Amino acid sequence: MPSISETWGTTAAERLLTFPCDQFIANPEATVYRGVTVHAPAATVFRWLCQLRVAPYSYDWIDNAGKQSPQKLTPGLEDVAVGQTAMRIFDIVAVEKDRHLTLRFKRGSDASRMFGDVVVSYLVLPEANAAERCRLVAKLMVTYPPGIYGKVMRRVLPWGDLIMMRRQLLNLKRLAQETE
Repeated sequence: MPSISETWGTTAAERLLTFPCDQFIANPEATVYRGVTVHAPAATVFRWLCQLRVAPYSYDWIDNAGKQSPQKLTPGLEDVAVGQTAMRIFDIVAVEKDRHLTLRFKRGSDASRMFGDVVVSYLVLPEANAAERCRLVAKLMVTYPPGIYGKVMRRVLPWGDLIMMRRQLLNLKRLAQETE
């Protein structure tokens, strides 16, 4: 049975879905899932995902140098494309409007040296009978770095990611639900 650090907020059926990140790491050493139900249309949730281009939306005092992530949609950020930067440490590697945003640690970055090769897909899943409700489900795949960092990250990353991405998804949910 998977632990909460690996599957927070997701269903078994969601974990069986094919995610865009699956094409980037063939044999991940770790895979974690996160999910929330959002009472907002898929297009609104996707617009908030596009905001990840400029801020992480988790604990700003930790991963945004104390600067608050924008609390209103920034015009133009919805024009997202492969090759753009997200959250300063990721490259956008795949995107489908109103459906998914897939990010990968920048090659050769401090983040990739410390945590390894990390790819994450944020999937927006409209609920069949509710136009104003969807699921926001993330899948994060990792190949750890060699050596001591890799050994430490195997233990730390799933729990650290749970803390940070849980806050991120809950913030995006709140903001999407508050959007008119």
